[in-house]
Amino acid sequence: MTPYIWQFDNLNTALGELNPIWHGRFTAQSTKITTDTRQLNAGDIFLAICGDNFDGHAFIDTAKDKGAVLAIVNHKVESDLPQVVVGDSKQALGLLGKYRRDVHPNLQVVALTGSSGKTTTKEMLGSILSQIAPTLITRGNLNNDLGVPMMLLELTDEHKFAVMELGANHIGEIAYTTALVSPDVACVLNIGTAHLGEFGGRDNIAKTKAEIFQGLDDTGVAVLPYGDEFFDILANEAQKFTQQILTTGEQNVPPKLALDFSKLSDIEKEELGKLDFVQVTGDVFADDVVVEGDKVGFELYVNLAVDEFDEGAVLLPFAGEHNVSNALSAAACAVALGVDFELIVSGLNNAKPAKGRLNFKTFGNHLIIDDTYNANVPAMMAGLKVLNAQKFLDKNAYDKTLMVIGDIGELGDEAVSEHQSLGEQIGQVGVDKLICVGDLMKHTHEYASKVGIDSVHFADKPLIKDEILSMIGDGQNWAMLFKGSRFMAMETIVNDLINTTSE
Repeated sequence: MTPYIWQFDNLNTALGELNPIWHGRFTAQSTKITTDTRQLNAGDIFLAICGDNFDGHAFIDTAKDKGAVLAIVNHKVESDLPQVVVGDSKQALGLLGKYRRDVHPNLQVVALTGSSGKTTTKEMLGSILSQIAPTLITRGNLNNDLGVPMMLLELTDEHKFAVMELGANHIGEIAYTTALVSPDVACVLNIGTAHLGEFGGRDNIAKTKAEIFQGLDDTGVAVLPYGDEFFDILANEAQKFTQQILTTGEQNVPPKLALDFSKLSDIEKEELGKLDFVQVTGDVFADDVVVEGDKVGFELYVNLAVDEFDEGAVLLPFAGEHNVSNALSAAACAVALGVDFELIVSGLNNAKPAKGRLNFKTFGNHLIIDDTYNANVPAMMAGLKVLNAQKFLDKNAYDKTLMVIGDIGELGDEAVSEHQSLGEQIGQVGVDKLICVGDLMKHTHEYASKVGIDSVHFADKPLIKDEILSMIGDGQNWAMLFKGSRFMAMETIVNDLINTTSE
């Protein structure tokens, strides 16, 4: 694909809000703007970012030596490399990303956010859209106020779709990034406890995630989780910007709110009066869900008109029933873009999990489920359900289950209680062996042990490999789940285990 070309005119226009001041003669053309001199090649533009523990301006000479043609800086630096002074290089990065999105011909953008499932849903939707045309998909964790504009700078004119993941660890961050991406479709997956410490409660998390709708105009579409506890808050916020809303999943509703009782017989009214709720489906929903080890099958329904359904069988190559809701969100976003139903089904059937997201790996006669990319309490429990399902497969069933979990971060004042709750929930679901690692996980270990779980706690990771090897040498086949927050890097335990086979 042909990269976008940056030169004086479009740079000056994009940065105009900052009143750029140019130093030195800049006549070159460049196809890449980077903030990292380690990734800089000859002909690139270097943008000097200042962080809490670093200052990109200290690397101007390095950029020049590596062949940079221009530096975008907060202040003039002693160097003969051409520079443009913008006062705030972080804001400059945002303006450059927004400019690149705004001048892109016929680009359709989907923005995703939620407490969990963003990466998985992004991969599913990317699989659907990539069947039609080149699609830019957020890489890794480039979903914050720096990562989002950096991804926008990777747009080429051949891209017809962009799937942008928007994360947040403070109020206002999604409002900022959604203004950069100007989505055609804005989707909230769920409201959980991720980053609970920064927001001070799930109500605030819901309001922060709902900032994504601020990027829509009245032609845009909001995609909402119908059964989420915070659906009403999300819907109210979305309706401030668009009346076009698609719902996913289902919710339980009191019969008198769900049905027109004037059209029912006395017998029907009497029977319904005995029920606390009836199940009402959203616009995109699933039925006949069947969990199959590292896959999950279901019937996908799209219901946009009375008594008119699109229906198709999906065998999703992702582990766990919880991924059905992610698939529904991906499908709804594709519906909002007008994608044919058959392409939605085939895209879901051929999607691939991202690295560290419930990846299945063999280890001798044992199974490793690598879910180490990140963690929160609901995701831990979803992973445990996938783990326990491995004992009941028709083929290759495993004898025992092991859960190896590390600390969950960013929970603030709720950190201890959330880890205690996790231990209680593990006790309710059950697992044959639990290994906890990290300062906070001692609370999970304590509470799981109280309810009879065979649990052990380690302060750090070095001894865990030997603990596992001593356990699984009993002639039985084990299924093992590894999960923890990103800072715990639980994948190092997985790698150490797998490398023992080659020692």
